Amino acid sequence: MASVASGKPYLTPNEAAAQLMVAPATLRVWADKGLLKAHTTAGGHRRFLREDVDNFQRGRDHDHGHSANGGLRILIVDDEASLTRYLIALLKDIPDIHTAGAGDGFSAGHLVHTFRPDVVLLDLMMDGVDGFHVCRQIKSDPATRHIRIIAITGYPSAENIERILAAGAEICLAKPLDEEKLLALLEPQRRERQA
Repeated sequence: MASVASGKPYLTPNEAAAQLMVAPATLRVWADKGLLKAHTTAGGHRRFLREDVDNFQRGRDHDHGHSANGGLRILIVDDEASLTRYLIALLKDIPDIHTAGAGDGFSAGHLVHTFRPDVVLLDLMMDGVDGFHVCRQIKSDPATRHIRIIAITGYPSAENIERILAAGAEICLAKPLDEEKLLALLEPQRRERQA
């Protein structure tokens, strides 16, 4: 996609959102989480360096392009950016696994339809739209109900586990995550995708 307002070195939030084909609210979340670098003018307005937006877009296009070639697509939804980065790093070197991350339920809803994940690693406790709501939305839509949902939480109470399983998750893992258990849950589906 051609860059918006191609002469300027900086883009406004609306221009950057238009280039990345997301809502301005999603762009704000990415900037707040440090996923997309933003600069603040002397007047307090947020601006995005064109080069940063282009690099971010290339990274997203690369991930989405890979996903079309088969392999297991995993969407990580957690408002703790450090955990999302950790999980992406954990999974990136495994053959035929492609990842994307969302820092909130709104972004997750968008990526469920654009990234088309096979599996969602879903945090339960997020500001705004929580994991319970995201899970119910995914499982109530005929176009997305096939997606496996592996819930993750720092609050693994019996009530939370019961609620998320009732909403459609297949399992709820406690934080800090048991890496071996997570990889064991993903491996059969990854191998099936390779066949």
